[in-house]
Amino acid sequence: MLDISNVTKRYDQTHALRSIDLSVDAGETVVLVGPSGCGKSTLLRLIVGLVRADSGRIGFEGRTLAPENLSSARQRMGYVIQEGGLFPHLSVEGNVCLMARHLRRDPAWITSRLDELATLVRLPVALMDRYPGELSGGQRQRVSLMRALMLDPDLLLLDEPLGALDPMIRYELQQELRRIFDELGKTVVMVTHDIAEAAHFGKRLVLMREGRIVQTGSIRELARRPAEPFVEAFLRAQREPMSRLAEVLG
Repeated sequence: MLDISNVTKRYDQTHALRSIDLSVDAGETVVLVGPSGCGKSTLLRLIVGLVRADSGRIGFEGRTLAPENLSSARQRMGYVIQEGGLFPHLSVEGNVCLMARHLRRDPAWITSRLDELATLVRLPVALMDRYPGELSGGQRQRVSLMRALMLDPDLLLLDEPLGALDPMIRYELQQELRRIFDELGKTVVMVTHDIAEAAHFGKRLVLMREGRIVQTGSIRELARRPAEPFVEAFLRAQREPMSRLAEVLG
């Protein structure tokens, strides 16, 4: 499905990514995790073609991504950016259906697909005429997911999709997203800085640091067989706040 080979990306003299090698199988959910600035979001932007690698290859469904096939490849990818990225001047329906209408899909199909996705993400149809500013954070994220799924993509890319939400809504949407992933069976590459969230969604985690992949594997493999001291430190830093909370609650 997705094959990334020896990909490097620089911004001036700063390496955003260093010789990245990563393969993702069809139907697999892989979660990129690591501290801010480690290159997670840059890797997603390279996959979807928003930026170009300085060197290396990105293969998607057996073809190397290149300018001549990027447009058609993007139509088979759904992309949810940080905080949703909805257009404020468009209604929920307008946001979700924007690309389908641009591609002149059949209006009956668009209407049917809109209803299907609203049911999937459990968003009331009564909200279709509202604008993003009239929605809650959780509702906006559901709309962003609907927009990403509108063309029934083969690959779903999510960049910190729940990062800006308060803890209760974030927990609720974690359960909903996991249900949706299981129901659709799509290939998913997701970015988060939260190791617990990563473990909730992905059987395979990709831990990154300073533009390189430090270790891949399940959360259990990272905890039991850390590839380097950073892996232990990263896990410990995220585990200790919960340990302190447990102590307070007694």
